[in-house]
Amino acid sequence: MEDPAVEEAEVSGAAEFAPALIAAHPHGNSVAVAIGPELRVFDLKAGSQVLLSHDCGGRSHSDAIRAICFSVSGALFASAGDDKLVKVWKTDSWRCIRTITSEKRVSAVAISNDDLYVTFADKFGVVWLVTLGEDGTEQVSVDNKPVSILGHYCSIITSMKFSPDGRFIATADRDFKIRVTLFPKNPLKGAHKIQCFCLGHTDFVSCIAFTSMSENQSFLISGGGDSTVRLWDYINGLLLDTCQVRDKMGELLEPNETDDSTLAIADICPSNGDSLVAVAIQSFNGVMLLACDVVEKKLSFLKVITMEKSYIPTSLASSFSSELLWTVMGASNMPNQASSQLLTRLRIIPCFQKDLISSDNSPAVLEDSAVPHGEKLLLALQGSLDIAKQEEVLASVLAALKVSMHKMLVKKHYSEERREQRKRGRNDKKIKN
Repeated sequence: MEDPAVEEAEVSGAAEFAPALIAAHPHGNSVAVAIGPELRVFDLKAGSQVLLSHDCGGRSHSDAIRAICFSVSGALFASAGDDKLVKVWKTDSWRCIRTITSEKRVSAVAISNDDLYVTFADKFGVVWLVTLGEDGTEQVSVDNKPVSILGHYCSIITSMKFSPDGRFIATADRDFKIRVTLFPKNPLKGAHKIQCFCLGHTDFVSCIAFTSMSENQSFLISGGGDSTVRLWDYINGLLLDTCQVRDKMGELLEPNETDDSTLAIADICPSNGDSLVAVAIQSFNGVMLLACDVVEKKLSFLKVITMEKSYIPTSLASSFSSELLWTVMGASNMPNQASSQLLTRLRIIPCFQKDLISSDNSPAVLEDSAVPHGEKLLLALQGSLDIAKQEEVLASVLAALKVSMHKMLVKKHYSEERREQRKRGRNDKKIKN
């Protein structure tokens, strides 16, 4: 018998729900927001919106963007999604230097620390790699096709990151596991050596992040649908500490809002220096801050920053050179949603740094007038300054946010007849170039 929750997800469109994403340049040069097929970039140094250039010959995104990231150097940026495209941009000119076509829809993307490779994961759990050329240049032959390097065996990969030293690539999936793989010197031959699995989550793993190197050691942080944030020794696959988010949120939410399915971790973001971890929670209008002690190898609840009731962050970002925590709310692929309704809302938290641990006061969310570059930035990244219009569009997003992530990632069970119907209707055919 089919799960009625699955049918509800399909009818409401929650299964195809695509949250808005945000990424900050590691040196604070720019910030990017993805909503639906739109990629919006604002140059924080010049104080102006960036005009993207597609003169590499590839087409623009035509469906929801599911993953974005800057490279560690900040020289490159990648975007990928449901249109099966992976696009790589040079951030000095914001010119697209490569457009790669995947056979399946893409769920995660990452750029190697030396800027020589881009990796992306498709919805069948296969990780592919493409060579970018020396220092991320576009001097690569046109027959440089993606090569599969590892797989999660038909489990959707939800997050993918390179370790700070570039030696490992970590991949998380909806089947509760995190795989840490040695990234070889010649990855075109495949990444076959598994360093370890980080096992402990009891529901899908939604996000992972590495701490920076400290005394030749870094750690892995993960969040999942089981309402936990976990700290790992990823070299040995050891769980070091677990923070139960559900226990801390019980005092802030209504009783019917505190089950695991509504308290999935949407995103995590370590601060510069790794002393703090910001946590976005599926149904919570704010951000939870955890103290991360890399010496004692502990995560501990610090405080909660509450925002207006109508604001639930879908993505978080910060940079090495800034004390700002960027948050965004928005979604695409909603039922009957027009392209003119692809609006987001930004909220920025200042003082995202170690001093917060010893402070009794929570930082105030910046008013729109105090946001860097003010209305110019908000208009460029949100799509509108009309508060009434934002409220109207985001009201429907708000309702979906409280349930959509769990429905989108939880393992679904279908009858044989329903599986055959889905096979006939899915878009998995190879795209002919």
